[in-house]
Amino acid sequence: MALSRLYVSSELRAGSKVQLDADQARYVGRALRLRVGDSLSVFNGDDGEFAATLVGVSKVAATVVLGEQVKADTESSLKVHLVQGVSRGERMDFVVQKATELGVKRISPVLTEYGMVKFDATRAGKRRDHWRKIAASACEQSGRIRPPLIDPPVTLNTWFGDQPQDADIDLILERGAAASLTEIAAPETEVCVLVGPEGGFSPGEYDDASSAGFMAVSLGPRTLRTETAALAAIAILQSRWGDMR
Repeated sequence: MALSRLYVSSELRAGSKVQLDADQARYVGRALRLRVGDSLSVFNGDDGEFAATLVGVSKVAATVVLGEQVKADTESSLKVHLVQGVSRGERMDFVVQKATELGVKRISPVLTEYGMVKFDATRAGKRRDHWRKIAASACEQSGRIRPPLIDPPVTLNTWFGDQPQDADIDLILERGAAASLTEIAAPETEVCVLVGPEGGFSPGEYDDASSAGFMAVSLGPRTLRTETAALAAIAILQSRWGDMR
């Protein structure tokens, strides 16, 4: 049986004790049914992953002692930056979860003209925290040790204005585009892919993307749901140039 893995925010070093938060304590004690002396592993995205032993557990607290560092090779050499139009309900949660499992390095949620989701500053912050928790959980399940960076939700125009310039190739998915995603040249290390929400992008947003240097690419003749399109694109990129080759 595989060891349970937990993402923690504490600094990690061999021999140190780590206090788990209340939610993790309940998860360890009730869901996993671990007891004092049981083994698990913990990671934080910066210090790597460590073997750990549970030395104390109650309904509201748990403590582990760290053993040796565990070598892990689960991060893709291809840096995929997903710029995702925010969709309704659980669709965005699904994209964050599965994109994390597929090795995405960064997720930028954007609000678009045809999108059905609107945020104020307070709700945007809460949604970002929610997506971070989903990503951390996906890392625990998939074996990753570095959760993707999740940016604050902003409008697409704002994102274009602040767009990072570190990607080798910038792509936008568009049904009927002349180029196929499978035909583009290989990036050196990083690719950015822009995916629309349920309603897609407006003509003006496609024009803005073109002006920002994005190449329109197609995933084929069928119209895909936003969550399907994002994950299909990531899987293709990883299978061509990432760690799914």
